[in-house]
Amino acid sequence: MLWNSALAWSLTVTGLFLGSFICGKSADWSGVHDHGGIVWDEFVAIWLVLLFLPEQSWQYWVFAFVAFRFFDIVKPWPISWADRKVASGLGIMLDDIIAACYSIIIIWAVFHLLA
Repeated sequence: MLWNSALAWSLTVTGLFLGSFICGKSADWSGVHDHGGIVWDEFVAIWLVLLFLPEQSWQYWVFAFVAFRFFDIVKPWPISWADRKVASGLGIMLDDIIAACYSIIIIWAVFHLLA
């Protein structure tokens, strides 16, 4: 095993809760909601995707990254809604968490189709 699952989950959950504060403060300091330099939300969201992979392999890590970036950039509903309508650090985190959920669903769907 490459990692400790309990530690990985602890870091991800802590990152989710702290992320709202961190991203909110960063947005306040920059004066821009979800400034491109605020990347904590992407880190935590990709951690979430990696935790839910069907298996830990470099192929699934690449798939996770590509799927997450796709949904984070394209922002289908409700990602786009959360990005526009939910204010503060919670809003900054929420759109990426929803993108992570979309990614997890797609990865598992492909996994089951190929199984």
